[in-house]
Amino acid sequence: MTGTSLQIVQKSPNHRAGLVVIAAYKFLCALLFVLVGVGALHLLHKDIDDFAWHALVEVLHWNPESRVVSFLLERAELLDDPMLKRIGFGAFCYAAVCVAEGIGLYLEKVWGEVLTLLITASFLPFEIHELFRRVTAIRVSALAINLLVLAYLLYLVIEKGARRAKEMRLAAMHGASRG
Repeated sequence: MTGTSLQIVQKSPNHRAGLVVIAAYKFLCALLFVLVGVGALHLLHKDIDDFAWHALVEVLHWNPESRVVSFLLERAELLDDPMLKRIGFGAFCYAAVCVAEGIGLYLEKVWGEVLTLLITASFLPFEIHELFRRVTAIRVSALAINLLVLAYLLYLVIEKGARRAKEMRLAAMHGASRG
């Protein structure tokens, strides 16, 4: 190299820990939904009943006469190729949304925060409905976590909006004092 050397200074991003945790959760959700989509497409053109029987009874050694196995085998009979294609498509679409949320949150973009806020809020009525149907620790926990995420993101969006409004007022006052 010549006498001058370029130094690349890498700034360590000072991310908000809450956003990083939510972004990591969104990326894990995306991975889960990609796996669901791949699994659904893998089952295309296969005998779902035999596959379910093999998985539940022969691999997992569950009692073939149990209510759980009977319930799962009855539901497996409902799956046909068009249904599996719809499940796969839906899973891949939702995985893409989760990736977009995760990227937006990790990069601390307002659009990512608003997108996650809207999607999280849109699921709350279903979670509340399910909680009224039957109270379980998982349902209560899911609702509590989503309410905390919603409150946190709402706080951030309002805080950023107030900060921007203040900066614009200061810029306007500074511009007016020049003229």
